Amino acid sequence: MSPRRFRRLRVIVLMQKELIPPDSLDGVEDKRTQPWRTEYDVLATLRSMGHEAWPIGVGGELGAIREAIHNHQPHVTFNLLEEFDGYPLFDQHVVSYLELIKQKYTGCNPRGLTLARDKALTKKVMAYHRIHVPRFAVFPMSRNGRRPSRLRFPLFVKSLSDEGSAGIAQASVVRDDEKLRERVDFIHRQNQTAAIAEEFIEGREIYVGVLGNQRLQACTPWELVMTNLSAGALNIATGKAKWDVNYQKKIGLVTKPAELDPSLRKQFERMSKRIYRVLGLSGYARIDYRMTDDGRIYFLEVNPNPQIAHNEDFADSAQHCGLTYEALLQKIMTLGMNYRPNP
Repeated sequence: MSPRRFRRLRVIVLMQKELIPPDSLDGVEDKRTQPWRTEYDVLATLRSMGHEAWPIGVGGELGAIREAIHNHQPHVTFNLLEEFDGYPLFDQHVVSYLELIKQKYTGCNPRGLTLARDKALTKKVMAYHRIHVPRFAVFPMSRNGRRPSRLRFPLFVKSLSDEGSAGIAQASVVRDDEKLRERVDFIHRQNQTAAIAEEFIEGREIYVGVLGNQRLQACTPWELVMTNLSAGALNIATGKAKWDVNYQKKIGLVTKPAELDPSLRKQFERMSKRIYRVLGLSGYARIDYRMTDDGRIYFLEVNPNPQIAHNEDFADSAQHCGLTYEALLQKIMTLGMNYRPNP
């Protein structure tokens, strides 16, 4: 899409200090292996579209944001932060700060981020609205806890609040109480968060991207498939499967449009919009599901401000709906500039 079709905007792009990308890919062997690939793609694409875009590295101080807003007078702040001062849950407070100073920003609002980051809370809300969720239990830090008798094996153990498949491996699926205790203790030590154990749903893993504030667009349901798993391995999005390019090749990892009959696809789209509205999300988000062989859909979690690197799941599913990468970024900015916090 031609850059001349877009109104020229001043944009500051918030990112973690250590993820500020290089100006060019000269000397970079494989961008896909770089932790800053999303930041590079967003910055480079905004500039190619004719926008003025500045990377702003954020650590543990708000001063860098305040100074950047004063110096550049941005039309919108493109928020790529996933943490603040090392705390993943604190990105919601940065967004609150932007709202307090009346600075337009992309992505989800503070209330939506707060609700979505708590995987147990979102499941409780969805269960109230009669959306199927796996049964689960929460194991707080410093307490091992006991498995409730209603909770049946196998169980999937992960962090209550961390994203990006942090702490998830094939060993996350446990089949007895001893392994459950070991994995809960691992999450406490490794992630430094509470753990959640939910009943493991055998079936297909499907994601749906949603864009919008009041008027919503659900993208094509997208499926995670591993065509070369070793015997006994499970089709789950482990940290290694998500971030290790060589491992992805080894297991034959493919993400693609989910092959669904039209009625099932519409069900995914309607349910995703409903979940998005119930949680009061804005901007864009990805909603994760498991679907059993008999077509029963289980909500797993929602990821506001998901990864939007070029040629990754969210951007690919948007492309399948007719949104080029440039158009996707433009829409995300337009949604940010049009969002109005509730009084």
